[in-house]
Amino acid sequence: MTKDIQYINPVGLNDPSNYGFSHIAIAPADAKLVYIAGQFGEDENGDPISDDFATQLKQAFSNLRTTLTAVGATPEQVIKITILSVEHDAQKQKLISNERKAMWKSDRKPASMLIPVPRLALDWMLFEIDAVAIIPNH
Repeated sequence: MTKDIQYINPVGLNDPSNYGFSHIAIAPADAKLVYIAGQFGEDENGDPISDDFATQLKQAFSNLRTTLTAVGATPEQVIKITILSVEHDAQKQKLISNERKAMWKSDRKPASMLIPVPRLALDWMLFEIDAVAIIPNH
């Protein structure tokens, strides 16, 4: 299934793979789409794990891995992510890029959007990521 996903970084656009994403990801027609709600720096009880951006970032990616496992998917089956970053700056961008590259090590990286925001749903939240994944439609 993952080999059927097409990832495209068109000529004429900067190649974003160094930042851990692709411009375009195309899902095969026979795939089931899975929409994963925003994951952030909370533990299994819904409590914040830290007030540190880097720690929340790592927990959010860990929580994303947990949601993927719950539906029988892997990071390689993620075709699109949306990232929300509170008070975004160059240092946070570097941390986010490193985390994306750690999760998607091959050249098969999901399409991505990063939105700097002044605040998220809860005062303590500093980072959030949602995803669209595909799984075989059997």
